[in-house]
Amino acid sequence: MLKPYEEKLKNIKEEVQKIGFGVVEALEICLKALNDRKIEDLGNIDVSEKKFLSKSNEIDNIIVGTLALYTPEARDLRRLVVYLKITNEIVRTAANTKDFAKMFRRSYSEELNTNTILEYTIPLLKSALLSTKTAISIIDEQEHSKVEEKYQRVIVEESKTDDLYLMIEKNILKLITQKLDLSKEYFDLLSSLRRLEKIADRSVSIASLLQFAKLGGDIVQS
Repeated sequence: MLKPYEEKLKNIKEEVQKIGFGVVEALEICLKALNDRKIEDLGNIDVSEKKFLSKSNEIDNIIVGTLALYTPEARDLRRLVVYLKITNEIVRTAANTKDFAKMFRRSYSEELNTNTILEYTIPLLKSALLSTKTAISIIDEQEHSKVEEKYQRVIVEESKTDDLYLMIEKNILKLITQKLDLSKEYFDLLSSLRRLEKIADRSVSIASLLQFAKLGGDIVQS
């Protein structure tokens, strides 16, 4: 049977993972909707920023209470401080996921060049999903080499999202010059895809924080 302090740490970790997995699940639903060409299914995404924020505050209160009641050693202290920061990153990721699903579904139509849009959007979404999923998985990782390996994988996927976004931005601007009457729809789509790039940015922040929690040293700025 775990001691009260150890039980608190275990509970905090599991709760942080839970909200992280909630965002990952929502991104997976988004990807399936795009792969199946069922864009209307983006309306099924259940990502309430209010609920995530409420849960985040609940976790933060548990962490603050744990810090007040106990005197964590350096490693546990790093972990608890990191969890405090990560909950905020996950809330922001949830908000970007919700915005992407809402904005993409609203602006997407068969009048647009859907083949070009999906050609870049799907891999962009895949990279955002993989970077987020990998970052969250570091929470459970114990081996230092694995932590570093996963951190580098997140960096690679985030870099991919930057490149893919620039490519689709260039292509959409070309499409706008061909159909000026659809410029608003194209710009709205581009704005929704910017949210995916931001999701990947948040995953780097999460991975960087977890790398610090596991390995110590300095927090790598994302």
